[in-house]
Amino acid sequence: MAKYRLVLLRHGEGAWTKENRFCSWVDQKLSSDGIKEAQNCGKHLKALGFQFDLVFTSVLSRSIQTAWLILQEMGQEWVPIQSSWRLNERHYGALIGLNRAEMALNHGEEQVKIWRRSYDVTPPPISESHPYYAEIYNDRRYKCGDVPQESLPKAESLKDVLDRLLPYWNEKIVPELKSGKMILISAHGNSSRALLKHVEG
Repeated sequence: MAKYRLVLLRHGEGAWTKENRFCSWVDQKLSSDGIKEAQNCGKHLKALGFQFDLVFTSVLSRSIQTAWLILQEMGQEWVPIQSSWRLNERHYGALIGLNRAEMALNHGEEQVKIWRRSYDVTPPPISESHPYYAEIYNDRRYKCGDVPQESLPKAESLKDVLDRLLPYWNEKIVPELKSGKMILISAHGNSSRALLKHVEG
């Protein structure tokens, strides 16, 4: 049986995590604790003898920053990094920026749980009047992607995340794994969940 070498991780803690807010596609830097988490992860991977050939990240800063800090701790800053929106966190639509506790009060704990943990239920889509709409859709990082901006999601279920992630996985990441490279993916909670669902069947 062929043996492929892949390390998949979630980025370090972001600034909104402590505030219990849906961050999603809003670009957040790592918190001070998140920086320490990434550095500790790098130390651990170095101690275990990992030597990466290629790194994949989303286009969100917390994913990229985590990869940088890990490679720095490992003395492997030279390892190439490729970034794609297809590894982004799940798009939480109209819920972006809201506090989870407030959401539970307004919509009920059960509905919030369904939005967060179901496989194919999509939250309400983001509208142009949303306070973070312009920040997301006017961002230059989405002007150089592989789909037109108007085709980017406005809300996603976990199934939607897997559907937009799989072409990138199959076309870009799998060939590198099959060539024998050791791969690091620095992603997000939901993009990691979706990928694990696929990889583990």
